[in-house]
Amino acid sequence: MATVNSYLNFNGNTEEAFNFYKSVFGGEFITVQRFKDTPACDGMMADEQEKIMHIALPIGGNVLMGTDVTAPMPLATYGTGISLSVDAETEEEAQKLFNGLSEGGTVTMPLDKMFWGALFGMLTDKFGIQWMVNHDYKTK
Repeated sequence: MATVNSYLNFNGNTEEAFNFYKSVFGGEFITVQRFKDTPACDGMMADEQEKIMHIALPIGGNVLMGTDVTAPMPLATYGTGISLSVDAETEEEAQKLFNGLSEGGTVTMPLDKMFWGALFGMLTDKFGIQWMVNHDYKTK
């Protein structure tokens, strides 16, 4: 089966966002490429050459990836159409991830036990990305 990974666009703060995600999830970046390190930077302004062309952070069996949008790409806009969903293995991990991701952000649904047998909460992080954190309780 194919793997679906998430790719996020940021308006110049990809490095800050991904250092934040790394502090929450742990791990190490498997790729960090700046525009200046690629043939794509010809004709780019010097400050844009320092921006992130591609970054990748493995999380579980998937990879969270991102880039800084530069001209002539349109600015990234965030809305309610997509959320990243994280399934934690334990209640403690769910709490840690939810608290970490919500730091500086907005909790839209506090992490709580739900009628469908899960610990679940929703938030928008300080970079405007929507997250759902879930831990399914094992049924006997």
